[in-house]
Amino acid sequence: MNLTHPYLDEHGDKLREECGIFGVIGATDAAAVCALGLHALQHRGQEAVGITSFDGAEFFTRRGLGHVADNFSSGESIAELPGMMAGGHVRYSTTGGAGLRNVQPLYADLASGGFAVAHNGNISNAGHLKRDLVQRGAIFQSTSDTEVIIHLVATSRFKSMLDKLVDALRLVEGAYSLIVMTPRGMAACRDPLGIRPLVMGKLGDAVVFASETVALDVVGAEFVRQVEPGEFIEVDLDGTVHSHKPFGDVQARPCIFEHVYFSRPDSVFNDRSVYESRKQIGVELAKEAPVEADLVVPVPDSGVPAAIGYSQQSGIPFELGIIRSHYVGRTFIQPSDGARHASVKRKHNANRKLVEGKRIVLIDDSIVRGTTSLKIVQIMRDAGAKEVHFRVASPPTGHGCYYGVDTPERSKLLAGRMDVAAMRDFIQADSLAFVSINGLYRAVGHEGRNASCPQYCDACFTGDYPTRLTDLAERHHDDTQLPLQVDKVA
Repeated sequence: MNLTHPYLDEHGDKLREECGIFGVIGATDAAAVCALGLHALQHRGQEAVGITSFDGAEFFTRRGLGHVADNFSSGESIAELPGMMAGGHVRYSTTGGAGLRNVQPLYADLASGGFAVAHNGNISNAGHLKRDLVQRGAIFQSTSDTEVIIHLVATSRFKSMLDKLVDALRLVEGAYSLIVMTPRGMAACRDPLGIRPLVMGKLGDAVVFASETVALDVVGAEFVRQVEPGEFIEVDLDGTVHSHKPFGDVQARPCIFEHVYFSRPDSVFNDRSVYESRKQIGVELAKEAPVEADLVVPVPDSGVPAAIGYSQQSGIPFELGIIRSHYVGRTFIQPSDGARHASVKRKHNANRKLVEGKRIVLIDDSIVRGTTSLKIVQIMRDAGAKEVHFRVASPPTGHGCYYGVDTPERSKLLAGRMDVAAMRDFIQADSLAFVSINGLYRAVGHEGRNASCPQYCDACFTGDYPTRLTDLAERHHDDTQLPLQVDKVA
């Protein structure tokens, strides 16, 4: 079988989270706090990082390609960002692609003053809006969908910044968590469905916002609460906090994949421990797809909590049958196809003496393209495993995501073109099973999925998209075959 695949990256064929955002206002060392918070969110985006600060008179920005430590590890780099307010962003690219001009926060001088924005998510009608803005004379400096928000704010006829921002976001569809900085202070907001995460904390007298609670933990901030779906929180320079809900109450649909893979296991998402959710997914998987075996082996690192749950429920011993090296560089910069393909083995090596002659249950969080799953199965067989059974701690990922996750087109998703039996044959496992969608919902604290009003965005599993997908519809010139938003915000 030809294993060549041009899209392998440092996560194999995992879905990529795309972005993490962090903001702090009222801290004497705001940029240093921001850099530390972004370091805790590094798993959400490893392509580029940026920080913008405000010292009461001017905005300062430093951006770079690579990791947080590559760009903000020195005192000199932090000294370039003075002030008691700072916001930052770590990213992979979805809309707009890579390149320094797309690294956030994006900044513009508007008629009302400086405006900086960091965005986690994806605007699914950005192309449509951009064409209209360009026809009206707008000049774009990046290819990021986030810049559309800046132009919509700049052209709004409302007077206050809050009203301008709300006016702009009424035209936007898709997913967004935003941290905005102006000369008056900082604002944080989530889209009305709350698809992408955002939380609020306190660090002494300072107010902190972050994509995940783990970033609050790392900087020493106290968790206050999540930013509610559709909520705008304004924090003035004097520390006064104002909350607004301009979109009214809409049934929230946060991304369920945060529980499966995106968030760090030591985070709390939607008032639930991510680690406990992942363990419970393993419990549900063991109930739904039992198998006679000698060892439960996680595909490290993301399969570990689910494997613990599977082991505890099934009574099959948990063992580290695969050892992961954390010092393997990105596979897409390897000099040849052969080196790129060998990277999976350099990253994951079998614990041969442990697995030899054993019946193995492999636990992984997901199967996307299937290329890495196939190689992991082969590694187990090469190490002498007697049987290799594959269990997946999420339902089949058969649909693309248009809300800020770098999902391949459906034709490249294994579950988009194969049933479970064919997928089993593709990865060459003795058996293959996925947790059911209802099992996933039970694992995160519900009795099951409410089909008429789902509690989460689970479109990558079900194809049930909670918003319009205007740009996708226009690309295909056929709106009738695409999902429409159920609860359209006026």
